[in-house]
Amino acid sequence: MSIFEVLLTQPLTNGLILFYKILGGNLGLAITFFSVFLVLLLRPLTKPSLESMKKMRALAPRLEKLKKKYKNDKLKFSQAQAELYKQEKINPLAGCLPQIFQLFILYALFGVFTTALSANGDTIQKLNHLLYPSLKLSPETTLNTKFLYLDVTKPDVFRVPGLAFPLPGIILILAALAQFISVKVSSPYIKEEEKIAKKTQSESDDMQVAIQKSMTYTLPLMTIFFGMSFPSGLAIYWFIFSLVNTWSQIKTSGWGNLTPLVSKARNTKNGR
Repeated sequence: MSIFEVLLTQPLTNGLILFYKILGGNLGLAITFFSVFLVLLLRPLTKPSLESMKKMRALAPRLEKLKKKYKNDKLKFSQAQAELYKQEKINPLAGCLPQIFQLFILYALFGVFTTALSANGDTIQKLNHLLYPSLKLSPETTLNTKFLYLDVTKPDVFRVPGLAFPLPGIILILAALAQFISVKVSSPYIKEEEKIAKKTQSESDDMQVAIQKSMTYTLPLMTIFFGMSFPSGLAIYWFIFSLVNTWSQIKTSGWGNLTPLVSKARNTKNGR
């Protein structure tokens, strides 16, 4: 067994089967509640990154002044920016590390669903290879992989007669929508950044704004595109992760880029 399996795939498999047994033998429910458990477990990792992002957004006016001051000297600007981050005790990479870890989690879950839960006749044998002794299943066990309209080991797609390609299912669309909202909430200062980019005439600023805008749409589209090939259990996990991540971002730094829309809805509700 590889180090990756010992550190990630094996614990995830055991956690999933533990929830499966606790919740009466329904793999869909096990994935749902285990996903919530995982997101809350990783909360100590994501919270510092959200706080760091909030501090970096608060430094935008000071960074704008530095850009104006050193607009003709990129090296001095980079040094001044690094010094500012050091003074404010901000790690610019803090927001990336939890996301990288999440990708490892997602990859490990993909391994659980595609290898351990494949419907090729030796599922229980593969599971028992990863399970700890107290959680091992009897050879006669048949896993209940049905959840709502899904088989969680198969992609969430609808096949329409006469249509050459499948359509994304409900959970997959909800996962993409949750991802879209998550990106919008985590991008609260796009308009301000556009103004800064125009004032400073910096190509890097323009590129940063363009990348941030692109992510708003490309990440949800990628969720649907890849999700149509992956087991729907992954879509359930990604949907829950995006929802909880959005909730955390709202609590930490507000509604972000959705603030005008939320304010308008509240004013309408209050009759203003």
